[in-house]
Amino acid sequence: MSLTTEILTTPLADAQLQSDTHSQIGLDWVGMTGIALPIELAGRPVNANVDIGINFQGQKGIHMSRLYQSLDALTQSELTCDLLKQTLKHALSSHIQTSSKAHLRIYGDILLSRRSLVSNQFGWKSYPIEIDVNFKNSFTIMLKVGVPYSSTCPSSTSLCAQVMQQQFALDFDNQAPLLPQAQVLDWLVKQGLPATPHSQRSWAWVTVTLNAEEKELPVIELINRIENILLTPVQTVVKRSDEQAFAITNGQNLMFCEDAARRLINAFSHQCQFDEVTVEIDHQESLHAHNAAARTNWKRGDHAA
Repeated sequence: MSLTTEILTTPLADAQLQSDTHSQIGLDWVGMTGIALPIELAGRPVNANVDIGINFQGQKGIHMSRLYQSLDALTQSELTCDLLKQTLKHALSSHIQTSSKAHLRIYGDILLSRRSLVSNQFGWKSYPIEIDVNFKNSFTIMLKVGVPYSSTCPSSTSLCAQVMQQQFALDFDNQAPLLPQAQVLDWLVKQGLPATPHSQRSWAWVTVTLNAEEKELPVIELINRIENILLTPVQTVVKRSDEQAFAITNGQNLMFCEDAARRLINAFSHQCQFDEVTVEIDHQESLHAHNAAARTNWKRGDHAA
């Protein structure tokens, strides 16, 4: 008998079934992170990464291949709440003697087509998403999305308006009541912006806990709602007419990070199909070398914000 034949016919050693003095120490989470997986979400392909793990006790090692194989179902059809639950059940059943809790995390970027403000052009925008599924006696599914938007500082805008007022007074002294409209308009074009307010690309991170009856993952609905509440989402294709419209919208929606957080949590608390909402705001400052941030949370049963 050749060595190859002997190897193929000999039962494989399994070090995971061995035990030592520490094997009975329970671990909260054992599994794999950063597994590349193609999924379909809201009718769109997503190049996702997946973390999956279980709690573990009473054995030296888990069967990583069993957990990995349980993820294949996620690639076979549209991602739904039921499919996520079934996948986690399968992963847990593969270690039924040693585990009672399981966790699945899927994260990546979804691309959505967005129309320009005025010129009716279309471009693609990327949104980070994260789905967390936990099982401990029952299932909990949380969906997190990141939405980039523009925020113009109210304080900076007020200070700039004051500078404009002062510059006008200096340039025209006491002539204002006698100035022809054309001269004023000409001054506004040439000298009307002696100072400009600062604004920044900002991020709204919203995490929602889905209720037990939820069937679909409302990713696009959630992203659209956040953008409709904040009103200043960053753009894709921009013509001059779009840029002007964007400047007007920003000027009408001045926001500190506190304003953005309150605007979002107020809207969700008054009309919300989710069990819990967490809002995290990050204004990536153009004035400071640090960011401005705000966080807040709402749960079903809380009083409206």
